[in-house]
Amino acid sequence: MHVLLVEDDAVLADGLQRVLSGHGMAVDVLRSGTEADALLQRAGAAYADHPGTAGELAVLVLDIGLPGIDGFEVVRRLRARGSSIPVLLLTARDAIEDRVRGLELGADDYLVKPFATPELVARVRALARRHAPKAAALAMGDLALDSSTKRARVKERYIELSAREWAVLEYLLQHGGRVVSKQQIIDAILPWGEDMTQNAVEVYISRLRLKIADAGVSIRTIRGFGYMLELAPHA
Repeated sequence: MHVLLVEDDAVLADGLQRVLSGHGMAVDVLRSGTEADALLQRAGAAYADHPGTAGELAVLVLDIGLPGIDGFEVVRRLRARGSSIPVLLLTARDAIEDRVRGLELGADDYLVKPFATPELVARVRALARRHAPKAAALAMGDLALDSSTKRARVKERYIELSAREWAVLEYLLQHGGRVVSKQQIIDAILPWGEDMTQNAVEVYISRLRLKIADAGVSIRTIRGFGYMLELAPHA
């Protein structure tokens, strides 16, 4: 995962770079809004809207109070160019007006300083997951999902799913054959700030099992870890 961190506080920037790098992220650091805007313009094709490109930027972590142009203006220009790079704002400003302004300009999330570094890592990962390119069609066994039309099919029969049932099943299919935790499911399918309990995930899993019972796949509970979508033993 490639992260661009724009922070003028050298000590904080170095610390955050070490933390993010320690979680397997490639981190570039810039000190001013002017530098960030120039880089994002030059690297727009490689960073913004061409999934799979070497050096593709997953998340922009952007301080608001920067030398040159501030973080608000960096976001405004970025969105004006049509870029969909997810943006996490860092700010010492805790006024509601500042948070609202940042989100209205096109930022995806924000953290108010001081913050806990595990929360920063979690939010960066969540933004990267939510904005990752998704295949138009996903399939396993006799189960198929078309993300472009939001239709789910078992064999030749379409099944009815609520929006959250769809999101949970889509995430399981995207990670077919791998164990995913309840919290990973919640983080992946909900915008930051919306609420879902782990008990609710259990309810959606139970409903989905009934709806895909004859699809040749099963949602297996891995006790203590989560769930895994896999081919049913007879499939």
